[in-house]
Amino acid sequence: MVQRPLGNHHVGPDTLLVTSDTKQTGAVHITTESDPDRLRHRIERARVVLWDFDGPICRLFAGHSAERVSGDLVSWLEGRGLHGLLTETERESLDPHVVLRAVDRRHPGSDLVAELEERLTQEELRAASSAMPTPYADPLIRTWTAVGSRLAITTNNSPRVVRTYLAGRGLADCFAPHVYGRTQELRHLKPDPHCLNRALQAMGAAPGDALMIGDAPTDHEAAERAGVPFLGYARNDRKAKLLLEAGAEAVVGSLETLLRLLRG
Repeated sequence: MVQRPLGNHHVGPDTLLVTSDTKQTGAVHITTESDPDRLRHRIERARVVLWDFDGPICRLFAGHSAERVSGDLVSWLEGRGLHGLLTETERESLDPHVVLRAVDRRHPGSDLVAELEERLTQEELRAASSAMPTPYADPLIRTWTAVGSRLAITTNNSPRVVRTYLAGRGLADCFAPHVYGRTQELRHLKPDPHCLNRALQAMGAAPGDALMIGDAPTDHEAAERAGVPFLGYARNDRKAKLLLEAGAEAVVGSLETLLRLLRG
């Protein structure tokens, strides 16, 4: 894979920081002076940082449409005479994981599910070559490693895809060997805390000594069920709103906020 430049550009507001006592009136914005101190405390106490992959580290499908991948999976099922396997809502889903989970619920552990999962993995591998690094993610990862924290990936994406991307960015050593992604046991996908628990057990870390960074309500729920403090990353107001409605206490709109706190 061709190594790309560090993703340190950012379009839009420099910082999006919200806590549970923030009043929502339109666009999300900083509202209290105490927020940075609370965020700093959350970061400083983290001995282990558990990262979701697609979102906080990169936009995996930035150049390879997730919607098209979902549609291709549906078409593949229909080509096998399995049109009736999915509901209309599932067939129209823009998220390939929705399709995969739906098939697994009806045929758990089957060869059909294994083949569908492998097709999704191959699509994710193709997407990795054009994935867009999340602004400030690369230097934040390197800085967090440099100050002595241990990092792990806890994701619903294939671990093969994660390792491919990290190797192309020169970041593999910051996480290795702690990459915990999708397995054949699809019932363990987030919001199930399985991948978080695997990471904590492998790293010998207590949940309270860790911090989970994610961009979806399923990440927040998984962290909550694992007993791990959570920090949301939201690249726009829509994602911030979803995280806040899910109960996230802190959400940042730029990883630069975390990088400045670590370097400070």
